[in-house]
Amino acid sequence: MIAYILRRLGMILLTMLLASVIIFSVTQLLPGDVAHVILGQFATPQAVENLREELGLNRPIIVQYWDWLTSFIRGDWGISMVSRLEVRPMIMERLRNSLMLASVSLLFYVPLGILLGVIAALNEDRLADQAISGISMAFAGLPEFVTGLILIGILAISLDILPANSSIEPQTSFKEAFPFLILPAITVSLTSLGYIARMTRSSTIDVLRADYTRAADMKGLPRWQVLTKHVLRNSLLPTVTVVAMGIGWLIGGLIVTEAVFGYPGVGRLLIYGIQRRDLILIQAISMLIVAVYSFSNLAADILYGILNPRIRLGG
Repeated sequence: MIAYILRRLGMILLTMLLASVIIFSVTQLLPGDVAHVILGQFATPQAVENLREELGLNRPIIVQYWDWLTSFIRGDWGISMVSRLEVRPMIMERLRNSLMLASVSLLFYVPLGILLGVIAALNEDRLADQAISGISMAFAGLPEFVTGLILIGILAISLDILPANSSIEPQTSFKEAFPFLILPAITVSLTSLGYIARMTRSSTIDVLRADYTRAADMKGLPRWQVLTKHVLRNSLLPTVTVVAMGIGWLIGGLIVTEAVFGYPGVGRLLIYGIQRRDLILIQAISMLIVAVYSFSNLAADILYGILNPRIRLGG
């Protein structure tokens, strides 16, 4: 296990290095000049040149990349080109908000998706199975902004039971922020719910047809015991991967949801950086997303071994 984790950590470092090259290269290819964007269209050429000198944009690309990467590794994520504030505290504050939203979403759609998937598997090809599969995948096919607007129209405007805007103040506690998290969390959950349910249904059906499950039934074991000790322990393995991949998406892919509800998370901060060509901010957020995605997949593989010790992680 330790050797496997060390190998995976090495692969994560390599992934981060390759990602840093891609992220830096892509940000350099964005259209427009950063200095012009910051100073505005009426800026004089001399003012633009002075700002480029101040920001280090006139240095060779390889020098800019090396300085940025080494500083990032040391924990110095740079100064925002637009707000002139330290990038790391900005991102950490927004990351806290995104983690709160991601936690509520996970607690909602993971247990519910597993439950619906098991119910569908136990009622294969029956009305319950068709209803769960059809409705969950219908929501999965809807874009987040459509689902969000529908929920706002029903729950916030018509019924007036939840706030339509999720803009919260910095350092708001989880308890105080919770009412503002419900609508965006439901929006995110409805998109992911179908994938969890479908994956759980498929794997559960396969396990229900396995010889050891039939043997357990023939021994006269209670149905709940067969499900908990034999079926779910094995059928949830593929679901773990889907959930782990979803964690990376929750942290970095909430851009649309956060924009719809005005929620101050990492996704909305990334939009802010892109709109203003804040390269330092864009690069730091992108690297953070890659790191979260990589480590969430590592956690999924480790959990594989815990759920099923027969799996050799080193193989």
